[in-house]
Amino acid sequence: MHKSILAAVIAVAGFNSAALAQDLTVGVSWSNFQEERWKTDEAAIKKALEAAGATYVSADAQSSSAKQLSDVESLISQGVDALIILAQDTDAIGPAVDAAANEGIPVVAYDRLIEDKRAFYLTFDNVEVGRMQARAVLAAQPEGNYVMIKGSPTDPNADFLRGGQQEVLQSAIDSGAIKIVDEAYTDGWLPANAQRNMEQILTANDNKVDAVVASNDGTAGGAIAALTAQGMEGIPVSGQDGDHAALNRVALGTQTVSVWKDARDLGTAAAEIAVMLAGNGDDMTAVEGGQTWTSPAGTEMTAKFLTPVPITKDNLTAVVDAGWITKDALCQGVEAGPAPCN
Repeated sequence: MHKSILAAVIAVAGFNSAALAQDLTVGVSWSNFQEERWKTDEAAIKKALEAAGATYVSADAQSSSAKQLSDVESLISQGVDALIILAQDTDAIGPAVDAAANEGIPVVAYDRLIEDKRAFYLTFDNVEVGRMQARAVLAAQPEGNYVMIKGSPTDPNADFLRGGQQEVLQSAIDSGAIKIVDEAYTDGWLPANAQRNMEQILTANDNKVDAVVASNDGTAGGAIAALTAQGMEGIPVSGQDGDHAALNRVALGTQTVSVWKDARDLGTAAAEIAVMLAGNGDDMTAVEGGQTWTSPAGTEMTAKFLTPVPITKDNLTAVVDAGWITKDALCQGVEAGPAPCN
């Protein structure tokens, strides 16, 4: 009953009043907290829900797709009005969406695709992230042997990124300027797995590697650790997420680019969308900025894509000015580096 009343109020007054969502509970199912950035996302979601008067509850699947299914069941049993799901495995999450749909609970697929038209897909433009990564590395190293360190094979973003990277690199590959000597998926996006993959690739290629297109900052960190062990730190390496450690590496010159996806914007949008969907009977067409999007598998979905920003040594000041990282954290260990570390 309260959802119907809330929908009517929203139709008249809009979303801005905290009173509109005071009876709503939004559940968030996290795949894991291995990556630094998810804590930032969570803080943004909590802040936006608090501002709206809604309650936040969550569960951490700890990188287990089976645990994530039981987590979602638990969140549903707690009476959540909407779910935000960061899927551990896009294929395995299906029963969770079914369970939510059976209870009339809207689902926001957070940053990772859930191949189901009943889920609202919210993310950054991951194909463009891949393009940005490849552009920065190619500008720094326009020829030579390239290695592609990909994301998790269970995450569709890994292939979206890889597709964008290939778009940019294809002409240089065709001309013979660069050669992709090896590539590997990174199970669970774990830096340790990326490091192991990079070590094996360096061994197989007698260290004849000139650039690494790594798909996020965690995998970049793993790749850079392997390169450093061979005295090869400083060759171009890409990443994404704007992790503080990665931004420091950009300032130090051991990472070329971190494509910054301001998790504060994504988390805020997810919270607002979840509250809106809970209050309007799951009408996805009412979401500002939403668009009809067809997935690679042909599923027609409603999605919203935020715009990322590539951060290199040339624009490091942007993340400090935005309050994303302090100057001290960014410039730790940097001597005579790029602005603002000079």
